[in-house]
Formats: sequence, C-alpha cells, structure tokens
Amino acid sequence: MDDVHRTPDRITLTGVRVRAHHGVFDFEREQGQEFVIDVSVAVDLAAAASGDDLDRTVHYGELAEAVVAAVERDPVDLIETVAERVAGVALAYPAVEEVEVTVHKPEAPISVPFADVAVTIVRSRA
Repeated sequence: MDDVHRTPDRITLTGVRVRAHHGVFDFEREQGQEFVIDVSVAVDLAAAASGDDLDRTVHYGELAEAVVAAVERDPVDLIETVAERVAGVALAYPAVEEVEVTVHKPEAPISVPFADVAVTIVRSRA
C-alpha cells in the first residue's frame, strides 16, 4: 500500500474526566462541572512497535496528564476553545501528525432533557 494514502495508526484516549470551570454563565465558572474528553492522535507506530521503543511513540499516560492540565487551566467561555487547547497540547508531541478532540459537556445548562453536548475538532500539523 502506498504510504501517502495509508490510514495513519492511532492512539486514542476515551472518556478522560476533568472537573473544570468553563462556560458562559457565572454559575458555571463558580461551581465548575465535569468535562469528558476524547483524544485520538495519528502516529506512525511501526518503528515503536518493531523496536519495542516508547521513545518512538506517544506515552499515553503523559498525554492524558497533559490533557487534564490543559482543561483545568484558566476558564474560557466555549468548549470549542477547550478543544482547540487540547489539540495544541497533542500536536506539541513531535510524533503526532493529526489529532481529533471531542469535548463533552454532559452537565451543560440546557433547558430540555439531553444526554450530552459535545464539539469535535480535527487538527493536523501544517
């Protein structure tokens, strides 16, 4: 298969839970709420796998900690901004070619019954 057209390997973190203080309303920032983050990074895993070498991949534990730190940082209004922040953290890893981030806000202040509200972004190395 041609390397240019192959589907990249991925490392995925699903359901990373973070308590943070983002939102448009004052009570959201004061009380805080749970955010659930899904992050999937495109990484060429062939060299890491063939050499059993952690230095040639992304340490998913460190990535998870970096995601939590990014979400806990200073409050912003939009979960879109939170997603962009997480994408920047993931793209800071040299091995990451592309990242998909979904930020779920299951406690969003919506007046109708709902299960979840989320935004998903995809960013790649320019």
